[in-house]
Amino acid sequence: MSRLQSGLLFLLFLLSAGSPGHAEEIICRYCNRDDSPFGATHSHSGRFQYAPVRQVDVQHIKLDVTPNFEAKTVSGTVSITAIPISQPVEVLRLDAVDIHVQEVRLAEGEVADFLSMRDRLEIAFAEPLPVGKEFRVEIEYSAQPTQGLYFRTADMGYPEADTHIWTQGETHEARHWFPCFDYPNERSSTEIICHVPSEMTVLSNGRRMGETTDDSGLKAVRWLQKKPHANYLICLVAGKFEKLEKRHRDLELGFYTQPTLIEHAANSFLDTPDIMAFFESDIGMPFPWAKYDQVTIADFVAGGMENTSITTLTDQTVFSSETENIRSTRSLDAHELAHQWFGDYVTCKDWSHLWLNEGFATYYATLYEGHKFGRDALLYRMYLDASQKVLVQAKDMRPIVYNEYKNPGEQFDFRAYPKGSWVLHMLRSQLGDDLYRECILAYLKKHALSNVVTDDLRQVIEEHTGRPMDRFFDQWVYHPRHPDLKITYQWLPKSKMAKVTIRQTQTISDDVLLYEFPTQLRFVVGNQVIDRDITVKDVEEDFYVPLESQPSIVRFDPAYSVLASVDFDKSNDLLAAQIANEEDMIGRLIACEALGSRKTDASVQLLKTRLNEDPFFGVRIAAAKALARHHSDKAIRVLNESFRGQTDARVRLAVAEAMFKRFQMDDLRSILSVVDHEKNPAIRAVAIKAMGKYYGEPARSKLIELLDSESFRDELAAASIEAIRKQNDPSFAPALLQMLDRRASKMSSRNLAKAIETVGEIAKDSDQQSIAFEWIVSTLDHPKTKIQTAAIAALGDLGDRRSKSIIAAYLDSNDERMKRAAEQAMNKLNEQAATVPQEVIELRKSLQDLQKETKEMKKDFEAFQKRYSASNSGSNDSSEPVAADSEG
Repeated sequence: MSRLQSGLLFLLFLLSAGSPGHAEEIICRYCNRDDSPFGATHSHSGRFQYAPVRQVDVQHIKLDVTPNFEAKTVSGTVSITAIPISQPVEVLRLDAVDIHVQEVRLAEGEVADFLSMRDRLEIAFAEPLPVGKEFRVEIEYSAQPTQGLYFRTADMGYPEADTHIWTQGETHEARHWFPCFDYPNERSSTEIICHVPSEMTVLSNGRRMGETTDDSGLKAVRWLQKKPHANYLICLVAGKFEKLEKRHRDLELGFYTQPTLIEHAANSFLDTPDIMAFFESDIGMPFPWAKYDQVTIADFVAGGMENTSITTLTDQTVFSSETENIRSTRSLDAHELAHQWFGDYVTCKDWSHLWLNEGFATYYATLYEGHKFGRDALLYRMYLDASQKVLVQAKDMRPIVYNEYKNPGEQFDFRAYPKGSWVLHMLRSQLGDDLYRECILAYLKKHALSNVVTDDLRQVIEEHTGRPMDRFFDQWVYHPRHPDLKITYQWLPKSKMAKVTIRQTQTISDDVLLYEFPTQLRFVVGNQVIDRDITVKDVEEDFYVPLESQPSIVRFDPAYSVLASVDFDKSNDLLAAQIANEEDMIGRLIACEALGSRKTDASVQLLKTRLNEDPFFGVRIAAAKALARHHSDKAIRVLNESFRGQTDARVRLAVAEAMFKRFQMDDLRSILSVVDHEKNPAIRAVAIKAMGKYYGEPARSKLIELLDSESFRDELAAASIEAIRKQNDPSFAPALLQMLDRRASKMSSRNLAKAIETVGEIAKDSDQQSIAFEWIVSTLDHPKTKIQTAAIAALGDLGDRRSKSIIAAYLDSNDERMKRAAEQAMNKLNEQAATVPQEVIELRKSLQDLQKETKEMKKDFEAFQKRYSASNSGSNDSSEPVAADSEG
């Protein structure tokens, strides 16, 4: 009996002999699943995820493909050149999801047979491929991918002029459009030949090697990426694009966008040459690839993707100059460009070390902000990341390096991005700029064009600094959370000493450590600034600092170099001095935050001064937010008086948000004034959304009027829809439906989806319910999945009993988004059935789950039976795989 037959028999035995629960415990939760983030040979042990075993070292991947824009399919040939690593290869295993394989060939040798299953392709060779000897296998295939490769065509609801396709590899989507080794611990050079109509543009990794005309009259464009890179970074974009071009040194920088967006596209491309120049200088290494392109794509699944030498960007990155400095792609541009070094040139070995990609990209985008606008701009970004994204996640007990995830998508959160960035900021603060740069350059050179884990970075830093870094990485990277610090200050007049007590208040456990870190205390006495270096390492400790006289300012961590939640309650006098210190931007931010909860006239006056006079825009924003927390007439009056005088649109936006945060009927007059007289559409949108709190004719008539307003990306109409949803008034339904009948075909996917969901929400339990039901049902035929998903969700909100049978039809959808939306909508309908006892509702849910599980188990069991029967029909001593049902 062959090894494959033995394996099938063993797995069949598990399914038939053991209980369902027992089988689930033995079989990895990702085996035989369409959404498995791992290859067919992935390694797993219990709940931990590891990189898969590599059978071969892939040298080169060549893709020769033709997309069919009408059928939404792709067909062609993938050639994989590789070398067996440690054992002769009898059966080569590739990741391939729902790919139809027509033929497999071995360049020198013979393919005995191949087995194409739902999630993988297995190729058996007549003779084992020897270790160390290069081979090339060619696979002819076709696919109609639901992931990995995406079509954007007129029959899908997109402008004909913007027709295009794009691919997305991260984390494991490439396997949906070509057979491959789909994990980041494998690298190779790549080559793509794509056949398209002559009017289309083809973009990919590396250098453009030219084009020819094939036998069918299509244009065949060839791209070659010579340096090896990870499989998930392979990119193909093809379609109708307009191009803008710049240069950095002798490097071509291309920016491609949809023809309908070209009028505004230059806004998104302003900083790229300067960003690249800064990165090369700060990193100490030239841009490592042959060229750099950026291309916008419609309804992208993310903000941007750092494919090697070609970044794909959401088309939302294109913005109108009317929004002044409120909208910018500078940060996204810098983040994705930084990935060309951190993520592409060196790549995390597995997703548990994702922060080595995303943390670096986030931090270097912040470093560029500091380069362009000064040190305060850098620290402000770090402050926002800490206060709004990391410290608020205090209950999360996962470390940065974490391999207990169920799906790699779970890793793409605050730990990899802002917390990872903060780890690098603390490293740079402790090592100093020059030594830090030396370490990072050495790290890139040592691991060039290869895979890395966190310990690779630690070892390089130790080698170049002589410092043991185990404690640092253990605290901040391998264990969860951050320190919570309670700080108190006392002036001791007899001894003329400042006493500062620092207590770590986080609950210490095996997971959460007692931290040790260096920082500073700062005292301002008269015109003198006294800094004292300290190391925090105990649960509670006192620090005594002799001073000539009582300080006017006392600051902890003035350089802002420690990621910690700090509770430092200060006197009003200390805060007044701190908020006025124009040499300390972070100190002023902290003081604004503290004064927001001290609801006195003196606090309002101090915040008013910062709002109107502070030299840094971020402090003015913080002052506006602090005043909003006062909820007093005096504070609101300060905001109103300041609004028109704010020349920085970002501050004007923050003031508008603060003005309209509370609810008083008299404030509606101010809101309507901003809607009618403000020129910036982003600020007008804030005022429009604020009308969602105000019922009555003035707000109602204005919101209905705004439904037909013209603005870039329908920003104002979308804001009106959001306000209408907040009002939850069914009387808006006729006007909203009439607007949608007129404009739905021209609305963006995002705005149309929100409008559909709003119809379902506001028409619930009203005389408009039946009309809304019919209209929502009509949108289920929309060609865009996002719109269909919104319609399913809207039916769940609407609560019409007729929706149940319709929603039930989507419970078995092959599209995970629609399936999930249907499950949630059905749950809502069940919960809305108030006359049905709760026990019956729960029973219905349980029955639905049981039916689903039974159906899947039966499907798997029948497939394995087919495979087992087929294997027994052949020779017992055969080593060839036996073709089985593709559902196996």
